Amino acid sequence: MGQVTIYLDERVEQKMIDAAKSAQLSKSKWIAKLIQEKVANEWPSAIIELAGAWEDFPTLDAIRSDKGKDADRESL
Repeated sequence: MGQVTIYLDERVEQKMIDAAKSAQLSKSKWIAKLIQEKVANEWPSAIIELAGAWEDFPTLDAIRSDKGKDADRESL
């Protein structure tokens, strides 16, 4: 397991300490979790579970139905 040293100003450090305490994690585990979330190559499960959640979402044709007809393009 690798180790990393970071330097934080006092204001940022206090915010990190408060966030870690709120999450009931050590500072090290809180930072490791944050880094893991940032480098993940997949969508979070909460986002994946939203697939199909909007059964009545309108189709593209329905969205565009009241927009009228585009003007003809000029030839060059």
